[in-house]
Amino acid sequence: MLVDHDILIDAGTGVGDLAIAELAQIDHVFITHSHLDHTCCLPFLVDTVGEMRNRPLTVHATGATLEIIRAHLFNWATWPDFSVIPTPEKPFMCYSETRLGEAVVIDGRRIVPLPANHTVPAVGYQLDAGSSSLVFTGDTGPCPALWHEINRIENLKYLIIECAFSDRELQLAQLSKHLCPLLLKEELVQLQRDAEVFITHLKPGQIELTMQEIEESVGEFMPRILQNNQLFEI
Repeated sequence: MLVDHDILIDAGTGVGDLAIAELAQIDHVFITHSHLDHTCCLPFLVDTVGEMRNRPLTVHATGATLEIIRAHLFNWATWPDFSVIPTPEKPFMCYSETRLGEAVVIDGRRIVPLPANHTVPAVGYQLDAGSSSLVFTGDTGPCPALWHEINRIENLKYLIIECAFSDRELQLAQLSKHLCPLLLKEELVQLQRDAEVFITHLKPGQIELTMQEIEESVGEFMPRILQNNQLFEI
């Protein structure tokens, strides 16, 4: 998710849709968690535009996620450590640890890590522009703490929530700490704010079935599938 021109939320394969000139403008990447579908293009992003920039790209994540990224991604075995390349004094990339509930403010925009419940340490994010907010849950299973925080957001306008599996894979959703329509219903009934709901992270090959089940389960929330290149104004 590209915020304005200079902030990315996660760095999955969608980053490959951006032109090099667009990549060079990105100053901050906020990572929800360490799984490859959310981090796989981070090394390529830094490698492609690092030498074009006059300051490091800042990678924001919780301490637990940064530890995983350091140990398993930028570890010199999987990929070089760009936090010390080309020199430790002037690297292409640097890290910034985030904490739940503590806003990172960038040019008046507040990015707040929110609780999530996944198989690795994970967060969602609130993007707060002042007049309104967007919440992106990231990958999560059932998470009461998330709804406690969401319901405190008075200017909530958009909610982007995952639903990775159809109901026929309920057990797999529970095991992998994702949502299916039955679990999604149990989550959305906790929502106390009036927001437009968008569904993401649908598994290829099950999109039509899952959206049909979502319509049957939580149609009253009028959920829509998140589209590529979709624009949100907050």
